[in-house]
Amino acid sequence: MKKFELARRALQDLQQIWEYVSEESFTAADRLLEEFYRTFQRLAETPGLGHKRSDLTQRPVLFLALHSYLIIYRNSTPLQIARIIHGKRDVKKLLR
Repeated sequence: MKKFELARRALQDLQQIWEYVSEESFTAADRLLEEFYRTFQRLAETPGLGHKRSDLTQRPVLFLALHSYLIIYRNSTPLQIARIIHGKRDVKKLLR
């Protein structure tokens, strides 16, 4: 099983997402968190998934959408999840 790690900011993103979704449903928040972790593992196993977004950042990261969220990661060993940002937010500004 390939490995991944979450940057401090990505952990904060996940906590905020869980707290927001849990206001409506703890079950839905837990399911979403589980889906994020399954997706992180899938990225670690197939790190070329996703695409570059030079319109948002020049950093060496890739983007993969999950529902309304963008998973932003570095294709490194271990794979590093840098951020998880809702697509309606100002992603470019948040990545500065």
